[in-house]
Amino acid sequence: MHWDWFTADGYWASRLLFQKLLAAIYVVAFVCAANQFRALLGRRGLLPIPEFLRRVSAREAPSLFHWHYSDRFFAVVAGTGIAVSAALLLGAADRVPVWAALLLWAVPWVLYLSIVNVGQAWYSFGWESLLLEAGFLAIFLGPAHTAVPLPILLLLVWLLFRVEFGAGLIKLRGDRCWRDLTCLHYHHETQPMPGPLSWYFHHAPGWAHRAEVLANHVAQLVVPFVLFAPQPAATVAACLVLVTQGWLVLSGNFAWLNVLTMALAVPVIDGRLWPWAPPEPPADPPLWYGAVVLAVTALVVVLSYWPVRNLIGRGQVMNTTYNRWHLVNSYGAFGSVTRDRYEVIIEGTADAHLGDDTVWREYEFKGKPGDPYRRPPQIAPYHLRLDWMLWFASLSSRYGGRWLPALATRLLDGDPTVRRLLRHDPFDGEPPRFLRARLFHYRFTTRTERRETGAWWVREPVGTVLRTSRLAPDGTPIPVPLPD
Repeated sequence: MHWDWFTADGYWASRLLFQKLLAAIYVVAFVCAANQFRALLGRRGLLPIPEFLRRVSAREAPSLFHWHYSDRFFAVVAGTGIAVSAALLLGAADRVPVWAALLLWAVPWVLYLSIVNVGQAWYSFGWESLLLEAGFLAIFLGPAHTAVPLPILLLLVWLLFRVEFGAGLIKLRGDRCWRDLTCLHYHHETQPMPGPLSWYFHHAPGWAHRAEVLANHVAQLVVPFVLFAPQPAATVAACLVLVTQGWLVLSGNFAWLNVLTMALAVPVIDGRLWPWAPPEPPADPPLWYGAVVLAVTALVVVLSYWPVRNLIGRGQVMNTTYNRWHLVNSYGAFGSVTRDRYEVIIEGTADAHLGDDTVWREYEFKGKPGDPYRRPPQIAPYHLRLDWMLWFASLSSRYGGRWLPALATRLLDGDPTVRRLLRHDPFDGEPPRFLRARLFHYRFTTRTERRETGAWWVREPVGTVLRTSRLAPDGTPIPVPLPD
């Protein structure tokens, strides 16, 4: 059988690089899960998986954990995901037959799907579905000793198109500041987790901010169509995606969203430009593999109805999955931009009695702003889930309604798994007597303030998130009446 219509000549090296980048991102995702699950999702977590499993069926949320759950089993799942993903990064799938390579790539997808489908609020981010959709397509890309299947390559381009065009369209339809080119006057300061360079981006001249927004519109509304053009235009479009996403990596922390988008641009690049491109084309794939690829392609085409309808409809939504397998989703970010930054600051005291002289000590988190004199850290592509959700909780109490009181309880009883999510525990593992959470308004310091004080932020309290509480004998937090 002739495979000229099926294979994409000249993309062997690009496929190989994409697979290695995807495997590396899988490693990061599973490491995040292994490090944080006990505090967030474990049996004593803020949103325990066992309670979720009692409410939701396996049909609604397919997961290995419907078969069995324990904290130890979750650790095994995450550890297996790390090991298999690392093996894929080292090229394990390229040393086995095609069928075995497909099975190897299916392992991290099944494991991560199992985690995401029970992850509740902690796994509600768009890059979870993006990793699962990219990981599903990667299963069928084939090992290095086979030719690159053109249908799967085109599906990866279709995925990248939806990521970029969806993000551009939601901005154009959303906040007015994207249309008048002023959103970046606010965004670098108010984004969920600023990075080390965000202060400098924020203080760029107004014309530079407007130029950034305009360039973003071009990159997300025009360039995605060029991804489908013949070479070398497609390679140029892919390189523009790499540049614009790299710019976003420098300006903030968005977990692996930007690096995964960059990875999706790699298969579009003409593989002959890479120095390791092979002198001879790989062998043709087996017939059964071609049938599987065509079946997957047909499935994606059918499922594309829902994201296409979302793109062309008036009520476009961001980061939506239409099926429990997280296949062929809608993407987008920052359809609206907040103008002011607020932060939830959690404080405790060891004092036996409350009064005007009570010494309150602040819990410091690893990524989110807290201490005004601490420079925003570089976190991405790692994902600090609690820090991110605290940003959402600062926007509206409904985001933290279920887990924020549980967080207060765990801090009041000195839970060691929660303390491991902190950068600094002011009580060195000892539980405080009382706890409270206040809302602060934050803004970046001006250049003059930064030079005179050394601070990165100026903040002031504006309200209460959690009233002053202590633990009752039954282990639940109860509000404490404050002295007059």
